[in-house]
Amino acid sequence: MSGHSKWSSIKHKKGAADKKRGQLFSKLARALIVAAREGGPDPAGNLALQNAIEKAKSYSMPKDNIERAIARGSGSDADANAYEVVVYEGYGAGGVAILIEALTDNRNRTASDVRAAFGKFDGNLGASGAVAWQFERRGVVLVDAEGVDEDELTLAAAEGGADDVELDGSTFQVTSAPESLTAVREGLEAAGFTVENAERGRGREHSQEDPAPDRRARGERRRPGRLFELRHSRARARDGRRLVDA
Repeated sequence: MSGHSKWSSIKHKKGAADKKRGQLFSKLARALIVAAREGGPDPAGNLALQNAIEKAKSYSMPKDNIERAIARGSGSDADANAYEVVVYEGYGAGGVAILIEALTDNRNRTASDVRAAFGKFDGNLGASGAVAWQFERRGVVLVDAEGVDEDELTLAAAEGGADDVELDGSTFQVTSAPESLTAVREGLEAAGFTVENAERGRGREHSQEDPAPDRRARGERRRPGRLFELRHSRARARDGRRLVDA
């Protein structure tokens, strides 16, 4: 009986580990699909796809899985048409503007999930155009802040074409125009900084026309398949410094 119990315990642990591994691979695959869909299947010209591939490999995701996800996102896979990008807009707790981009194969299911999430956290799902005007496309490079001199990072970022550098917890967030993302990342790496992540996303643009300045929230980032908000360079950076004037 002892041996049987031990085998049952091992099978249970293995099953849990396999389930967790499957969930991780699903998230990594979605990141690959999104990157390939937005920037094409060639990682040489698609920085976000490069990052997604590197991350997938770091978790030992099989090569066939990676290639299938890229094919699905780029449209060369038979199942590619089953996926579509949908955008949802609304307000979270405290009136924080939220813009969600989702890749889904079931629009109705995703809409239901998003609506439930807004309701659970005291938010309100809005109509199309409710908050989209407050966001713009940005390039975002993340650098671990440990041991990093902010002045040196700011100088390297400026030389690479970045617009702003801001400390967000334990990470420096370097923002730029989307087309400058590759140059900024390469410039930072050439200067000796370790890049945690580099991708294109939507940034929050705070302007004088913002109807609710008291509702502005600090930037928050999430992983692929994410919901996040980024402060635009027009917002004053830490210590009152900016790379580009408004």
